[in-house]
Amino acid sequence: MNFSLYIAKRYLYSKSSTNAINIITFIAMFGVVVGTAALFIVLSGFSGLRTFSDSLLEVSDPDLKILPATGKRIQFSPELHGMLNSSKSVVTYAKVLEERASLMYRDKNHIAYIKGVDTSFNQVVAIDSAVVLGTWLDYEYVNTAVVGSGISYALSLNVGDLGEPLKMYVPKPGKKFIMNPNKAFNSVKTQVIGIYTGSEEFQGKFVFTSLALAQELLGYDKNEISAIEVKLVPGVKPKQVKAELQRQLGAGYEVKTKKELNALYYKVVNTENFISYLIFTLIIIIALFSVIGSIIMMIIDKRKNLKTLLFIGASLADIKKIFVYQGFLLVLVGMCIGLCIGGALVALQLQFGWFKITASMPYPVELRWSNFIVVVLTIICLGFIASKIASARISASFINK
Repeated sequence: MNFSLYIAKRYLYSKSSTNAINIITFIAMFGVVVGTAALFIVLSGFSGLRTFSDSLLEVSDPDLKILPATGKRIQFSPELHGMLNSSKSVVTYAKVLEERASLMYRDKNHIAYIKGVDTSFNQVVAIDSAVVLGTWLDYEYVNTAVVGSGISYALSLNVGDLGEPLKMYVPKPGKKFIMNPNKAFNSVKTQVIGIYTGSEEFQGKFVFTSLALAQELLGYDKNEISAIEVKLVPGVKPKQVKAELQRQLGAGYEVKTKKELNALYYKVVNTENFISYLIFTLIIIIALFSVIGSIIMMIIDKRKNLKTLLFIGASLADIKKIFVYQGFLLVLVGMCIGLCIGGALVALQLQFGWFKITASMPYPVELRWSNFIVVVLTIICLGFIASKIASARISASFINK
C-alpha cells in the first residue's frame, strides 16, 4: 500500500489527542454531508421541474413547425403534401391557422388567438389529453370551440352553456377606410364544448376551432393556412429533420424545432439551473474551509510525528501527500454519506410525494445519473483543491521547530 495513503487512513480514523480537533473534523465532515445532499436534491428538483414543464409542452407544441418566411400565409400545395408524406421521419402533420381575435361572452371581452386545426391535430400534439372539462373538437359539428382554462376564467364561461354563445371578432382584411365600425369586423358565434389546461401562457392563449371555421372567419381560401405542425418518429433528431426539410422547402419557408419555439423558456430554465448550481457550490466551498481548518489543526497536532517520519526517511513531498490524502478521504466519506441521504430523500419524494406544489400535485423530482456525476465531480475537485491548500502549510522549517 502507498505509504502516504496508509498514514492518512490511520490519521483519519484515529482520534486526536486534542478533543477540539475531533470536534472540528466532525463539523467539517458534517458540512460536506449537508452540502452534498443539498446540491443533489436541488439538481434532482430542477430535473423534475424540467421534465414536468416539458410534459406541458407536449400538449402545446409540435416537434417541428413550418412557417412562412415572410407574411402570414402558406399555400398548401400537392407538392408540399407529397413531400411531407414521403419523409420517413414524419409520422403525421396538421394544418393550422392562427390569428389574434377578440372574444366576447355576455358582457365580458378578452383578447386571445383563434387556432383553426384539422382532424390530424390531436395526433401531432396530445391536446385531447389536456381537456379537463367537456370534449375535444368533434368535426361533425360546426361552430364549436375548445378554450383554455385561463380564457374560461377571464370570461366566466363554462361548457354546455347553450343560452349564450362565445362570439369571436377579427378585423376585415383590406386597406380602405371604413365609415361604419359595425362593418369593420368579421364575426362568428361558437358553442364551447371543452376546456383544456396546460402551462399558464398556453391555457390563456388559444381558442381551438375547426380549420374550416377559422378560414371562413379570417377570409382565407380553402388551401391557405398559417403553419404546418409536424410530429416526428420517436428517436429521430429534430435538428437533422429540420435541416432536411428546410433544404427541400427552400427559402420561402422557416422550419422551427420545439426548442426554438420555446427558446425563452429553455434559456430561463437552464439559467436558473446553473445559478442554483453555483449558489450551492459556493455553500460547499464555504463548508470546505472547515476541512482546510481541520487539516491544518491536524498538521499542528501531529508535528512531532511528522518530525519522526522525516528522520526515518520520508520526504517532505510524502508528508504533504499524507494530508492531501487525509483531506480528500474526509471529503470523500462526507460526499458518500451526503449522496446516500440526498438519494434517499429524493426516492422517498418520488414514492410518497410528501412535499407538494398544490394539495394534489407533489413537487416533481427525478433520480438521474447525470446529477450523481455532476455532484461527485464537483465535490472531488473542490475537496482535492482544499486538501492541497491545507497541505501547503507544511514545510521543513515548520516540522523542525
